Amino acid sequence: MAEKISFQKVTAEYYDVLKELGNIGAGNATTALAQMLQCKVDMHVPQVRLLNFSEVGEVMGGEEQIVAGIYLAVEGDITGSMMFILEQNAGKALVSKLMGTPMADGEFNEIEISAMKEIGNIITGAYLNSLSQLTNLKMLPSVPDLNIDMLNAILSVPAIEFGIMGDQILLIQTRFTDDVDLNGYFILLPDLESYSKILTALGLSI
Repeated sequence: MAEKISFQKVTAEYYDVLKELGNIGAGNATTALAQMLQCKVDMHVPQVRLLNFSEVGEVMGGEEQIVAGIYLAVEGDITGSMMFILEQNAGKALVSKLMGTPMADGEFNEIEISAMKEIGNIITGAYLNSLSQLTNLKMLPSVPDLNIDMLNAILSVPAIEFGIMGDQILLIQTRFTDDVDLNGYFILLPDLESYSKILTALGLSI
């Protein structure tokens, strides 16, 4: 059985592979988003970082900003979870484009929440599918759960998990562009044994 890998021991070679997974996953998510919105969506090169958990809020623009967070569990050959987080205005812009309505101010209403869940489902599904195809590992997502709250509240879910596993996470920042810039963040949370499986499946010895 492969030795468990810790975030602190991730070498440059492993990190390059994780970055490539981030690039491909984010690219496929962008393609899926463009098909869903039926318009061209450009993606800037994703920023892939391994961060101390305490740094994440600052990197994402401040812990008190309101965001839409989509969280789902992952089962199958890989176990863990993932999050996709969008700034509230970015979420509003995507929902208005999907629904063909003017962008509304204020809190999300029920219809907008339903649309946001569907957007999150498509984006996270595309990301996991690309990762599954690259590794030939089965990854089964749960039904996504959407929360709209301050960033520090949204991040409390993975914070609880990482209290057990360690204090670093893989953060993938993706900037989508159609007629406005939209910042989205993937947080990949496979357990440590699953990281070993992913890297082994890609031909890297642990």
